[in-house]
Amino acid sequence: MTFEHLPPLLADALGKKGYESLTPVQAQVTQAEAEGRDLVVSAQTGSGKTVAFGLAMAGELLGEAGKLPVAALPLGLVIAPTRELALQVSRELEWLYGAARARIATCVGGMDASKERRALSHGAHIVVGTPGRLRDHLERGALDLSALRTVVLDEADEMLDMGFREDLEEILDATPEGRRTLLFSATMPKPIVALARRYQKDALRISTVSDERGHGDISYQALTVAPADIENAVVNLLRFHEAETAILFCATRDNVRHLHASLTERGFAAVALSGEHSQNERNHALQALRDKRARVCVATDVAARGIDLPNLSLVVHVELPRDAETMQHRSGRTGRAGKKGTAVLIVPYPRRRRVESMLRGAKIPVEWGTPPSREAIQEQDNARLRATLMERAELDEADWALGAELLAEKSAKEIAAMLVRSARAALPAPEELLDASEAPPRRDGPRPGFEDTVWFRMDIGRRQNADPRWILPLVCRRGHVSRGEIGAIRIAANETLFEIPSAIASRFMAAVQRTGQASDEGAEVAIEQVEGTPREQAREHRREGNRGKGRPNGERPPHSARPFKGPKRNGPRKPRG
Repeated sequence: MTFEHLPPLLADALGKKGYESLTPVQAQVTQAEAEGRDLVVSAQTGSGKTVAFGLAMAGELLGEAGKLPVAALPLGLVIAPTRELALQVSRELEWLYGAARARIATCVGGMDASKERRALSHGAHIVVGTPGRLRDHLERGALDLSALRTVVLDEADEMLDMGFREDLEEILDATPEGRRTLLFSATMPKPIVALARRYQKDALRISTVSDERGHGDISYQALTVAPADIENAVVNLLRFHEAETAILFCATRDNVRHLHASLTERGFAAVALSGEHSQNERNHALQALRDKRARVCVATDVAARGIDLPNLSLVVHVELPRDAETMQHRSGRTGRAGKKGTAVLIVPYPRRRRVESMLRGAKIPVEWGTPPSREAIQEQDNARLRATLMERAELDEADWALGAELLAEKSAKEIAAMLVRSARAALPAPEELLDASEAPPRRDGPRPGFEDTVWFRMDIGRRQNADPRWILPLVCRRGHVSRGEIGAIRIAANETLFEIPSAIASRFMAAVQRTGQASDEGAEVAIEQVEGTPREQAREHRREGNRGKGRPNGERPPHSARPFKGPKRNGPRKPRG
């Protein structure tokens, strides 16, 4: 297909890249109505928006001559929230404007700032960068925006979420009055609307985001699990899908570190991305994913912003996102450029209602279920192995010779079974999961062995920093009992109550008296038996506290017996003196 309405240089670049047609957002930003105007574009990541704003900038960059002038002060500026996204934008613009001999300078944190300043001093047609680094070059005088014709804010909502409002305002305030402003954002919260109103004039609003779901090529699944089974559910998901590339989202860098170590130990080829990793480590991790040396990426939200992995087909929300927008940003890493993707939310069953409410508010259709079982994973393994072995393979003479040698020693059925076993041995073992279809039933009554108990009291509580971690060993040592022979522990402000089975209560108390007389470090902590349960004790305390207040049993005195406090004042109190 030809692109008659586009500059010839860009049309040729698209053809060589394999484009047969424009995506919806690319078609809308290059229509006649959008030419030369400020744009506010709502488009999800993966919709081809980088090429879209590259095409939209063409009129200002190439001019009527259809070619770029000699590189001097920048004509175009693209601001992106993260280093990875800025580098990705630079790569896209390089092939799009390669025939025009465009000079593109990239300015991002974590790179050599002196090299960037030299590149700017030699002249550039387009500058791509992150807000913080661009502001630094601007304040140092290395970046001159006086000749700028167009500026693009890519993923503007994320930049505001990350706290870059002041940086963006300082950069935009340094641009010429007549420049064109293109604002791209997956969502349009109030801060984005306010930014557009301040820095744009007569902007054309373009939206390619479906009202029914955050991303048309992503299928959403929500899987309920027992809270203790989250990690096992992740393992089974990875084994069931066997995705070419998968990304797992955690809330904190500590959780990223723990999950990455756990998956690596189980045999998964995984990398980690979080705030504690240097730019060099991040680059190595991303390259390992692109080279297919690793297939799983464990990351935090901030670390994963701007990541573009072309073969990413599975996103797992290991820890629930704080809101629907965050979920859509995470999930938008997959289902890109027309490819299908799957986003899975792992939902501990106590939080199911909250997740249902979030998905309902975002109008995202989701399929509820439970994580894949061991049996389901084995069926998938069998299907994949069967498909692999049924494919035509090019075999050389050595392969045929070894096959004949094996057939001479063993039967074909035995060789096939050994081949299956060998293939399974190379895969991480799936996990047995608890039934999470519903919350476990509440236990009625005490746990076995504690139907008949005696309560004891210690004269320490929260105000003395009482903690079960050292109270439990102390009780065991003083009473010569095991941890399993101690029931519930109730810590109050100035005392701690615990229960011991009646059958061993006398033995326990005798041991306490003996150890209390010995020179033990816990001897100063008094332990004594009490009558009744903690609830009965609390009731008795309240009853004793009410006695003596007014009348017996807590009755209030009659109105006539109350002391007279004087008339009520209607106005302000008069100052003394």
